[in-house]
Amino acid sequence: MFETLADFWHMGGNGVYVWGSYGLCAVLMLGLAAQTLRRIRTRQRDLDLLQDSRARRDRTEGA
Repeated sequence: MFETLADFWHMGGNGVYVWGSYGLCAVLMLGLAAQTLRRIRTRQRDLDLLQDSRARRDRTEGA
């Protein structure tokens, strides 16, 4: 298929588009993963705050 590594990178003149597409896809996937992790941390923090608030409320009502 490709005789040399340079031919592989060049992709018959379309290497810029092929490798650019791979690069853009990788950047977008990493961005989505980072956004997901950030949202998970935010939701966990919100949940912890709600649980702490409920525990304080239960202690004051029970006293």
